[in-house]
Amino acid sequence: MDTSCFIRPAIEADIETFFEICLKTANGGHDASALYSDPRLPGYIWSVPYLKFAKDFAFVLVHDGRPAGYVVGAPDTSRFDQDLAANWWPVVRREIAGLSPTRPRDADVLERIQNPRSGTVWLQDQYPAHLHINILPGLQASGWGRKMINTELQALQDHGVTAVHLGVDPANERARGFYRHLGFSELERDGAVAFAMRIDEGSR
Repeated sequence: MDTSCFIRPAIEADIETFFEICLKTANGGHDASALYSDPRLPGYIWSVPYLKFAKDFAFVLVHDGRPAGYVVGAPDTSRFDQDLAANWWPVVRREIAGLSPTRPRDADVLERIQNPRSGTVWLQDQYPAHLHINILPGLQASGWGRKMINTELQALQDHGVTAVHLGVDPANERARGFYRHLGFSELERDGAVAFAMRIDEGSR
């Protein structure tokens, strides 16, 4: 494991880094720069809102003095979605006003911003928290992913969370194998793939 890396809490100054890392990993863990006309689009959904509305559960992987990944989460998915509906999506909609889809992934993200949806509502009663992790390609499969997930799970557990879930692109076999290896249970419904884990005291 690279000893030039460490994990620290995320700070407000990490916003641009969150946008950048999200873009550089939004294509199944690879660079999605060619897929979006605005480089901030994926970050509006999958990274920056956590820094804004769940900062206590946002952590950064630093490599050679530069952020190279993040893990984020929300202890109560339903409450988090409500916060975004009231305080985040209206701001984002103003920022992207007039943007027309011209790249392959634009339309999907613009639709998600206009009509936010959660693909894991069916999990939220049993697994109320959720998390996301992204690491730049050069440090993937380095052992730091496990450490970052463990950091997030500990923060959630310390907050009293008993169970957590996350969604995965069904085509991303590498990610699916990673979560299986960490002890998450794989669940499928209507073509969606999710992973879930109980994090009660003694269950990890």
